[in-house]
Amino acid sequence: MKAVLAVVCVAGIAYVLRRPLLMAAPQCLSGRWHGCYDTENGVLLMMLLGLPVAGLVVWALATARRRRTGGAGTAWRLSLAEVGMVYGTVPFVWITMMPGPGAGVVPGRVSLVPLRDLATMGPLGIAGNLLIFAALGFFAPMRFALVASVPRVLALGAGCSVLVEVAQYVLQLDRVSSVDDVLVNAAGAALAGLASRRWWRSGEGIEHRAEQVAG
Repeated sequence: MKAVLAVVCVAGIAYVLRRPLLMAAPQCLSGRWHGCYDTENGVLLMMLLGLPVAGLVVWALATARRRRTGGAGTAWRLSLAEVGMVYGTVPFVWITMMPGPGAGVVPGRVSLVPLRDLATMGPLGIAGNLLIFAALGFFAPMRFALVASVPRVLALGAGCSVLVEVAQYVLQLDRVSSVDDVLVNAAGAALAGLASRRWWRSGEGIEHRAEQVAG
């Protein structure tokens, strides 16, 4: 049932975004870098098209882990968490690191006044910032007991966001390194973590048993 719900959610998102995604389809399907991997639409399109490959990676990892530990539930949960937090995070970070038209020329800009930039983000910008580290916040506490608490997930999201903002400034990508980006990114990670909280304890116990068997 949960898998069906996830598929329905992905299909719904794809339907809503079908027009902008199809704009990048000719370039992506022809293997062109320009117009595909250097655009938000292209990256999101390739992310959706790559879901079957990600599923195969989860299956391969789960199969290998199940042979070592003997626990099917253990293998699938840990493998899904490992692939999910990487596959669901890297494309969004890639988008945030795309250079603007003045990259390398315009000096880095910083906005350190909290909540000042929220009004300029708009609903779409806020939603995008919430999603950047959402997969990391959802899956990381399922995989690593060390971050299995809301404050730690919040700190993880904030720390990763700070690294991205610093990189944008240092590399002069013609982007504004904003404290509001950090706040919204961290909030997205924490909210996603709360959504997976019911699996934190079992994930922690599974990881411990798997380590005992492997040792």
